[in-house]
Amino acid sequence: MAAELVNVNEFQELARQALPKMYYDFYSGGAEDQHTLRENVEAFHRIIIRPRILVDVRRIDMSTTILGYHTSAPIMIAPTAMHKLAHPEGEVATARAAAACNTIMALSFTSTCTVEEVASSCNAIRFFQLYVYKRRDISALMVQRAEKNGFKAIILTVDTPRLGRREADIKNKMIVPQLKNLEGLLLAEVVSEKGSNLEAFASQTQDASLCWKDIAWLKSITNLPILIKGVLTREDAIKSLEVGVAGIVVSNHGARQLDYVPASITALEEVVLAVQGKIPILFDGGVRRGTDIFKALALGAQAILIGRPIIYGLAAKGEYGVRRVIEMLKDELELTMALSGCCTLKDISRSHVRTEHERRQCRL
Repeated sequence: MAAELVNVNEFQELARQALPKMYYDFYSGGAEDQHTLRENVEAFHRIIIRPRILVDVRRIDMSTTILGYHTSAPIMIAPTAMHKLAHPEGEVATARAAAACNTIMALSFTSTCTVEEVASSCNAIRFFQLYVYKRRDISALMVQRAEKNGFKAIILTVDTPRLGRREADIKNKMIVPQLKNLEGLLLAEVVSEKGSNLEAFASQTQDASLCWKDIAWLKSITNLPILIKGVLTREDAIKSLEVGVAGIVVSNHGARQLDYVPASITALEEVVLAVQGKIPILFDGGVRRGTDIFKALALGAQAILIGRPIIYGLAAKGEYGVRRVIEMLKDELELTMALSGCCTLKDISRSHVRTEHERRQCRL
């Protein structure tokens, strides 16, 4: 009898065993030296929790609202590409797991199930992640399809004018499967004689001219709230406010774009302080434990998005695996809140954590 899984990290090894090397490397890898990939996880280890004692914690309430939509916990599913490479049911299985856990899924623009298939799979609140292509009509059509099928927000990913250098994908000659949403809109095949087929596809499709003024164009084609994903600095947080977006996702794209940018968690507070509560701040990058979620909430995130662990759960055990990943993180967050003296998310404050910078200041 197989040993019971006790934490989210254990799904990664199961996924490695289950997946072809090309696909496992695609999901797990980062850019170039993978410095930021490691830092995304390790930076959490350097943040210390400061618990409060002798608080009545018999009842813990983790529920919250994200853009006005109620969820069971401040945990969302991040937009991640091509779930059918992990499991035959793809994004439909992920969507059902999210619905079962009463949490929000952000569907990737580069999903392997269509917007319509995911929308009809179950009732749930869902957001749609958008890339802007050179052919703006394709991106506009995808926004309209998402809106028509009941998606509640657009998450515009802005850190990908060109694809980051993912060396494992280049070595493996990573192949892009047919993206169901784009059937009939783009040539099915992108041929690259050397390196990653994915890189060739991105260079042919991604619009490197996308800039701040284009937020107005996006607003003109949809009534949905727009969140910007890929903000890491105070300067860009202020610009986001100026163009009137509905929210920010602090993210370094899972360390898959530019190596040696900050770990997402070390950039979070800079963005939070710049925004001053005017719009919600969401967060992704390196979350593997309920304690990580607690730390991000203490530093000002309203909710966190989970990427790779969801894929690992899907690859290992399908819809059930995704559900278990979310449930494990919820259980760990609930325990962390109880042991820190926090009965609700509002009770989690900046004083509940001490960052590495603050610890160094104390020693000085």
